[in-house]
Amino acid sequence: MLFLVLDLLGVAVLAFSGALAAIRARLDVFGVVVLGVITSLGGGVIRDVLLGITPPSTLRQWPCLTVATVVGLGTFLIAPSKSLVRRIILVPDALGLALFVTTGTSTALTAGAPTITASLVGAISGVGGGVVRDVLLREVPLVLHREIYALPAAVGAALVAFGIRAGLPSTPVLLAASVLIAGVRLLAIWRRWDAPRPRK
Repeated sequence: MLFLVLDLLGVAVLAFSGALAAIRARLDVFGVVVLGVITSLGGGVIRDVLLGITPPSTLRQWPCLTVATVVGLGTFLIAPSKSLVRRIILVPDALGLALFVTTGTSTALTAGAPTITASLVGAISGVGGGVVRDVLLREVPLVLHREIYALPAAVGAALVAFGIRAGLPSTPVLLAASVLIAGVRLLAIWRRWDAPRPRK
């Protein structure tokens, strides 16, 4: 039940993030809903493809598609101002990153993936939806050029994989990893921490 709740919550916040990005790009209602759905389900589809789960589970389960569509449409209807979108878009993105990294890693472990592989799959599933969103909007993916993004995803995925393999209770491990990823990501946004870049 916890896994389902975290998965649907991750779908909701990433659909919100994708829809906000579409609103910022001035897309129409169809574009807003589609980008919300793709952003929220993209990471899960990539995860399942990597694990050989076909067709991807997020495309077979009606709650995921329903939640993504409803959130995308709802975000279009409330249509926050462009300046407000710029300020809030990174928050749901951070929450979605945390939730999809933890559930993605747990899914990989359940599918029998080795610990390191599960960590990589979890991190990829966390950033995958955001990468697809940015590519569709013709932007450099956030993970490649803004703040601290991939690092908390990798650390959180490793925490879940090694913690569960060590026999620790899965619920506290998933919650602790989610809090860690979201906390570090939001702190990086607030403090404007950036990964090192080449010197000019």
